[in-house]
Amino acid sequence: MHHRRKDSNQPAGGGQEPAFVNRFSVPFEYPVYFTRGLCELENPLLVDTLDRLTEERRHRAAVYIDSGVTDTHPDLVDRIKAYFHRYSDGIELAGTPEILAGGEVAKNNWKSVQDVMFAIGNLHLDRQNFIIAIGGGSVLDMVGFAASIVHRGLRLIRIPTTTLAQCDSGVGVKNSMNEHGQKNFVGTFAPPFAVLNDYEFLSTLSEQHWIGGVAEAFKVALIKDGAFFEYLCRNARALATRDGAIMEEVIHRCAIIHLEHISESGDPFEFGSARPLDFGHWAGHKLETTSDYALGHGQCVAIGIGLDSYYAMRHDLISTSDLERILSAMEECGLPTWTDHLAAWKKADSLIVNDALDQFREHLGGILNVTLPSGIGQRVEVHHMDRSIIGDGLDYLEKRAKKR
Repeated sequence: MHHRRKDSNQPAGGGQEPAFVNRFSVPFEYPVYFTRGLCELENPLLVDTLDRLTEERRHRAAVYIDSGVTDTHPDLVDRIKAYFHRYSDGIELAGTPEILAGGEVAKNNWKSVQDVMFAIGNLHLDRQNFIIAIGGGSVLDMVGFAASIVHRGLRLIRIPTTTLAQCDSGVGVKNSMNEHGQKNFVGTFAPPFAVLNDYEFLSTLSEQHWIGGVAEAFKVALIKDGAFFEYLCRNARALATRDGAIMEEVIHRCAIIHLEHISESGDPFEFGSARPLDFGHWAGHKLETTSDYALGHGQCVAIGIGLDSYYAMRHDLISTSDLERILSAMEECGLPTWTDHLAAWKKADSLIVNDALDQFREHLGGILNVTLPSGIGQRVEVHHMDRSIIGDGLDYLEKRAKKR
């Protein structure tokens, strides 16, 4: 028997008027650039980006900068002022660039969101004006969230400054705040106007922020690109020793894979429950909150990848040697595969794993959908996770770490 959906062309039963089905699509487009010396006076990329729609107006922009960036680049504010002065015929700096506390505190502090919103209002910015956010993923998320809800959305330009933000969070279509004891509990889908990746910011990163983004590279490589995984394994030591050329290649390839998934998956705003780009994240997100953010996001995701890879091995989706290559390559890069913060997860009366999976299920849309590698470079979705195997995986990672 075939059923047809009732719409405006079909009469409704029971004497009711037929439904008018309103259907439309909205195309989204934004460029992601890779450059060096973005604020150099001779580099026209920023001014060209502000004017990429060739509108007949002088573009106003408010700038927000992660304090971690200004700590290592103390002349940045002056360079931004000089840049806007150099191109003042076409662009205008709306107020002095604001410095914001970086790190996870940015996403845990609602006052920061309110301060950005009030500043936008006080500067009388309109929907065709720009918010430029410079920093790590947390500052980009917080500023992006504020920008997305004032006037229902101002134009956001992201300038990511960490490896993780340049290859993952900074190039996507989401922003968020932490709340209710959960990572990214509040947020919106709001594609940026543009993303400008300036590799020169990477040289001053701490070890944590230098290597953190590589976890996201392993994530996409393991479920989407086996050749990229091989590249990461071959260059693990170079990444650990801060080889800039190798890191730039990793960021570029990782960012493109993320962007291709967003544009080609058929579900850019994640209305469905499958989230391949969240491989390793159900445990990673919970580990961030249960450790009170003592570990960086990339470090927690690396551990989550290790745990889910063990689970895949137990279900014969990958081999034991595959698992060892995954763990060893991440460790050689400088990423952890175990932390003592996981000890609380192993207690007999602990509900942390259950809570983590339940929160992940709610975030997905009600149906648990965990992505696992199925061979290197391929993936499969599972809808149930055996808690006993997860417990075995925690034991395995702990024992392995203690032998190293």
